[in-house]
Amino acid sequence: MFLEQFPSSSRQNGWIEVICGSMFSGKTEELIRRMRRAEFANQAFIIFKPEIDNRYSKKKVVSHQGYDFEAVVVKSSAEILEKWNGEKVVAVDEAQFFDEGIVEVCNKLANKGVRIILAGLDMDYKGIPFGPMPALLSIAEYVTKVHAICVSCGNLAQFSHRTVKDSGQVLVGAVEKYKPLCRSCYNIAQN
Repeated sequence: MFLEQFPSSSRQNGWIEVICGSMFSGKTEELIRRMRRAEFANQAFIIFKPEIDNRYSKKKVVSHQGYDFEAVVVKSSAEILEKWNGEKVVAVDEAQFFDEGIVEVCNKLANKGVRIILAGLDMDYKGIPFGPMPALLSIAEYVTKVHAICVSCGNLAQFSHRTVKDSGQVLVGAVEKYKPLCRSCYNIAQN
C-alpha cells in the first residue's frame, strides 16, 4: 500500500504518483481520498479530467461508488499547463485517455515542486498497456496498483473485460459495458 511521505528539507520537492488498475478497482476513489487529505491540509490543488470522460458528470471526477470532486475538463495534456495556477497538488483522472504529452507535462510540474497524482487504467480491454500509462508508470516515484474483485470467481481482478461488441480501444462506459475478471476468468472469456 502507498504511504504518503513528504520530504522534510526546505527545497521544493515535486513528485509523481500513479494509481493504476482495472475498471472497478477503486482508482478514482483512491485519487479522491488523496485529494480530500490535501484539502484538509489546506494545500492548494486542482483536479483535471479528459473531456471524453462524461460517464457520471461533465464537470466532476466521480468514482463508481458515487464519490466526487469538482474538476477542470481539458481536451489535451497541454491545457493542464495552461490552466495550472501554481497549485501545489495537481490530480489527473483517467490518465490513459490523454496524449503522450502528459508525460512531459507531469515532469515539468514535478520539476517545479508540484505533487502530481494520476489515476488510470494500466491496460485496455484486450490486456494491452493503455496509452501513456506505461511511460507514466516508469517516471513515477510512487506507483499504487489496485485490484477489483473478479465477478466470476471472487479472486483479485486485474482485467477489464468488455461485455459489448465494439473493437475500438476507447469505449467509455461502466458496468453496462465492462466487468472485472482475474487472469484465469479473462482467458476463458476471450475464447
